Amino acid sequence: MDLKESELLGDTVDRHWYYRSKATALRHMLRSVTPRAALDVGAGSGFFSRNLLANGIIDEAICVDTGYVGDFDEYCAGRPIHFRRRVGPVDVDLVLMMDVLEHVDDDVAILAEYSSKVPREASFLITVPAFQFLWSAHDEFLEHRRRYTLPQLESVVHKAGLSVERSAYYFAAVLPIAAAVRLAERLPLQRNRSAHTQLRQHHPMVNRALAAITSLELPLLRWNRIGGLSVFCLARRA
Repeated sequence: MDLKESELLGDTVDRHWYYRSKATALRHMLRSVTPRAALDVGAGSGFFSRNLLANGIIDEAICVDTGYVGDFDEYCAGRPIHFRRRVGPVDVDLVLMMDVLEHVDDDVAILAEYSSKVPREASFLITVPAFQFLWSAHDEFLEHRRRYTLPQLESVVHKAGLSVERSAYYFAAVLPIAAAVRLAERLPLQRNRSAHTQLRQHHPMVNRALAAITSLELPLLRWNRIGGLSVFCLARRA
């Protein structure tokens, strides 16, 4: 989770529909994987690692992010979580890259770099924002370089020496709303607005409603190659 968004949401992140739904989809994608330890690249607050630890899916997590002031350790649900500014080779069987590749100039290189740091049998769970036509001030606020289609992310994965096990779009249910809002930003009266985030704290009823709507997509997650706000990809070494 981006540190900018973590500062904005504070303690309410666990209740925000977007992150709750994304964490649920993450667990859904990992149903065929039985990881012991995870390396969470660009982890920010460590939200997704904490979620996996709290749900007993992993026993240990290493969160790496250059935005940390220093290295430190914590426990989540009685399990260790380590925060590091950088890491060398690590013994993990799952690598998380949750909305990371869109932040770097060379997405293939960073994926290949972390592939070289972990054992050959490790799985990779990658998410990126979908569709360049959805580009908005929110992307500029978060310092994104690009947004992806499903085939574009799969191409990056292959070029980095990994093979795609399954991939799909998610957040299809809210795609029309997001598209309308973001396209409206391009109207003449909106064009001079500076970069800003569209992430907001919501009323509990709104969070529950949106989380319920997006949960309806889960049974079809692995087959959705049509559209959504995010792209999910589970990969392994080729």
